[in-house]
Amino acid sequence: MNLELTPGELLPRSFYSVSALEAAPLLLGQILERDTEEGVIRCRIVETESYGGVEDKGSHAYGGRRTARTEVMFGEGGAAYVYLIYGMYHCLNVVTGPQDDPQAVLIRAVEPLALEDEVLMRRCRGSLVRRPADLSGGPGKLCRALGIDKALNGALFYSGASPLRLAAGGPGAGGSGERIVAAPRINIPYAEEYAAKPWRFYYRDNPYVSIIDKNSEARSKPSSDFPRLFNK
Repeated sequence: MNLELTPGELLPRSFYSVSALEAAPLLLGQILERDTEEGVIRCRIVETESYGGVEDKGSHAYGGRRTARTEVMFGEGGAAYVYLIYGMYHCLNVVTGPQDDPQAVLIRAVEPLALEDEVLMRRCRGSLVRRPADLSGGPGKLCRALGIDKALNGALFYSGASPLRLAAGGPGAGGSGERIVAAPRINIPYAEEYAAKPWRFYYRDNPYVSIIDKNSEARSKPSSDFPRLFNK
């Protein structure tokens, strides 16, 4: 994907037309913006997971399962899919692909862009944070730190009027000099042969990443080996 974007510019609607497997590494380094009552929080995406549609046994939409919860996944790419797990943790996903092809990328970890972002995130998080991953390393943690809940389900990431947006990262985002690890996804043993697919992507050595996979890290690759989002 070759897009001419200025850092901070909203990712265009066309960005979300690609498959989840292509979008997941592309989203690394891009900026998630969240409007709150106390101000805008900006953070950089450092870990993602791809969920690839009706054939993926790890996906909520496996086999074409279309319910009130998964309906947003069947829409055109660019919307937020927010759901609750264990009755207490929210998870944020980026819907991708064309209409009626349910694909999504789970955002697993983010890092605050600046000190003021970290301060707001800590305030929203509302619990003791001893290390970076405690703040926003994991789907539930980052949603708490950003005040994300089901009220944001369906929010459009490409709309300037949306309280939840995705913007282009700095130079090299989605293709920087950092090494990317491709590892199996987390906690989906029910996905059978799909459980071992290396569809989780994260920046190696980033302290906000939720779970380190030592075996996969031995095979990490430069970001330039993955699909890239070119910025000006």
